[in-house]
Amino acid sequence: MNLTKSQKKFIKKNLKKLSLSEIAQKIEITDKELKEYLQATLPEDKYQKYVLNLPKEQTNAVFGQNTWRGKIWFKQNFWLIVALGLITFIVYANSLPNEFLSDDIAGILQEKHIGNPFYWLIHQPINFFRYLNFGIVFHLFGLKPAFFRLANILFHFGSVLTIFAIISLLYNSQLAFFVSTLFAVHPILTEAVTWISGGIHAQYSFFVLLAFLLYLLAKLHRWSKKYYLLSLASFFIALFTTEKSAIFPLILISFEFSFNNLRENWKKTIPYFLLSCLAAGFVFFGGNFQARVSALRTQYYQEQGLYNPLTQIPTAIFSYLQLMIWPDKLTLYHSELAFSNLKFFIMALTTSLFFGIMIFCLLRKKYREYFFWLSFFVISLLPMLTPFKVAWIVAERYIYLGSLGIFVLIGLGLQKIGKIFKNKYLTYCLLAIITIPLSVRTIVRNIDWKNQDNLWVAAARTSPSSPQNHNNLGDMYARHGNLAKAAEEFQLAIKLKPDYGDAYHNLANIYRQMGKNDLAEENYLKALSFNPYIWQTYQNLAVINYEKGKIDKALELLKKAVQINPGNADLHTVLGYVYLQTKDKENAKAEFQKALQIDPNNQNAKNLLSQIQ
Repeated sequence: MNLTKSQKKFIKKNLKKLSLSEIAQKIEITDKELKEYLQATLPEDKYQKYVLNLPKEQTNAVFGQNTWRGKIWFKQNFWLIVALGLITFIVYANSLPNEFLSDDIAGILQEKHIGNPFYWLIHQPINFFRYLNFGIVFHLFGLKPAFFRLANILFHFGSVLTIFAIISLLYNSQLAFFVSTLFAVHPILTEAVTWISGGIHAQYSFFVLLAFLLYLLAKLHRWSKKYYLLSLASFFIALFTTEKSAIFPLILISFEFSFNNLRENWKKTIPYFLLSCLAAGFVFFGGNFQARVSALRTQYYQEQGLYNPLTQIPTAIFSYLQLMIWPDKLTLYHSELAFSNLKFFIMALTTSLFFGIMIFCLLRKKYREYFFWLSFFVISLLPMLTPFKVAWIVAERYIYLGSLGIFVLIGLGLQKIGKIFKNKYLTYCLLAIITIPLSVRTIVRNIDWKNQDNLWVAAARTSPSSPQNHNNLGDMYARHGNLAKAAEEFQLAIKLKPDYGDAYHNLANIYRQMGKNDLAEENYLKALSFNPYIWQTYQNLAVINYEKGKIDKALELLKKAVQINPGNADLHTVLGYVYLQTKDKENAKAEFQKALQIDPNNQNAKNLLSQIQ
């Protein structure tokens, strides 16, 4: 029902003086109609106080509101939630037609177990829920990149909505909207949303944030078992999406300490620590850690040894803060990490100032809420700030969860400006001034992820020292038939990283296409000297030796290729064919049968097997 101006004025004037029934009687409406009007117009804390008649201690927050009535909260914030949904999908809509890129190709498109998440439950349990997500999408929609990417966007929106609920509980809906909007649109998060393989960060962060929200609800409802157990379940899913979630108990400790409840609530964090220990056991004793180290050294040519924390941490912290403030140089490869003495001094000074502010806030009780959000940023980065070389020094996807801490501080600053000038609309204007350019930057960044060519060209603009990207550019030029330019890029990759086995292999492929078999063979051998696990190199060398009439050498090389990649049906078929040329029909038959066990539709294996039988 629509109330008149005089009725609304009377309600506002007498809400604190008269009972609801008296007000309703005076303005000639029913009690129910009055409650519906107040529910739609009052902030939640005032609605609880004047309509639900909750005692004062129940209307104070942990530092906001201390009750949760889901239906009321949802109804009061419905249009803000709708707005957040629209904002999120608008900024990421143009990413949906993008292709599979980079790690997506081997990890999804060519992964034969993509539709069988229970394979990963046995072989890689710490990532089970990640592959369960892939498996569900695959069975529903097949290998269509738009739906894998849509899953990322939905997890991102889930994080946005969960953040909105968390900040509403701890502060108010206005601040929650500011923070959630920044999180929804900031371009530094695109790598974790637009890149399908980067979506693991959006996925685990959603479950960590949901676990935090449910923990808060359990606490606000006098440690409700329902919310507490659901929080533990959400954390369990996060942990078995990726071990990076193991930092969550530290976030809880920081939260309880920052708001002076650690002494009475520390025991509630013990189950979270136990779950983290369980995940750590899978990582270190289940072979995941060694597999990660091995992959970085054989696939990405990561050098052995340890990072120097005195250079690693300032580089990482400064780079992330810089990209959050000025996100222009976004790239898959943050390779430009050689700095002048002046630049490194600025980075070290900024990082020291950051930690100095943290310590100041830690020591002053009234600033401890700021300590919590600063620590949230740092704690979330801890798995990637390890001195062990199991992560890149800087990668945009790493900041996905931790960015929340900085966005909350920005939101608090915007709200403070509005209070100083006593104008809440000024705050919304400032939010628009910040978020509109960020949204445009995100939409533009999505175009960089459209296909392989766009991605490598975009990376070339910001990462000229990246050997990986020059290798990728060489592949791009080769696909377009520009062999001379491709060779030039592979040679540059080798110049930047002299032990880059994949670049030698790719350069050899180009020489082979040019008809320069001697140079091709020389570079294939160099590739194997730096990386003896490139099965394609053994295969291509076998072909060269076969063409030279060196059948025994070709067999030896093909056997090594099959040993590295035993699940490749075509390799078994080629090996069987070479056996057939040596009149070794028994081994030839065995290889063709292995090929057909792997791929029953392999027509070449069928035809060759029929010649023997």
